Amino acid sequence: MKGAVIFSGSSPIVVLTSHEGLEDPDIVERLHQKGIGKFIAYPVPVATLKERYGIHFDIVTEDLHESDDLRVLDFNGGRAMDLLPLHELGEPIIHDEAAMV
Repeated sequence: MKGAVIFSGSSPIVVLTSHEGLEDPDIVERLHQKGIGKFIAYPVPVATLKERYGIHFDIVTEDLHESDDLRVLDFNGGRAMDLLPLHELGEPIIHDEAAMV
């Protein structure tokens, strides 16, 4: 499982995925289906997410299976920014579907 903070047009979200990374075409397609065609994503270690989100992390991942390719851990951008300071995030992954055309 991998974790990431995704910055898109509206607000940051925190996600968990069973894929190897956020550049995986299946994940990009799932995000596109949710209206996210352009984003900057920062990997976050799953252990960090578990520590910061506590029981909420456990609830979200309770029935997570390898076939579940994308789970949103946090829709609240303000809370995500409070729990995951920018200086703690990994190298960004930039995706712009308009540039792919």
